[in-house]
Amino acid sequence: MKIKKGDTVILMKGKDKGKHGKIIQSFPGEGVAVVEGLNVRVKHLRARGSTAGQRIEYPSPVAVANMMLLCPSCGKKTRVGFHVSADGVKQRMCKKCQATFA
Repeated sequence: MKIKKGDTVILMKGKDKGKHGKIIQSFPGEGVAVVEGLNVRVKHLRARGSTAGQRIEYPSPVAVANMMLLCPSCGKKTRVGFHVSADGVKQRMCKKCQATFA
């Protein structure tokens, strides 16, 4: 998976299409990631005794195939490539501006 925790992504499909947010959790085995403030679901909690009922909103996982990385240097949505530096360190890079990032 070329997208990881802490990256800023933009959604390409779904109800939040065009919105962007930061990845707060990633599940590489399942190919999904949780994006902060996007694909928000509501869970209703029943009233118990003296406590009132509640609505809890939480972000649900989104398929990585439905999102693109926002490049930190050029600010455009881009595909992710890899570049091996002279010292042998493999880094991710922006396919549009060729900038490398962690």
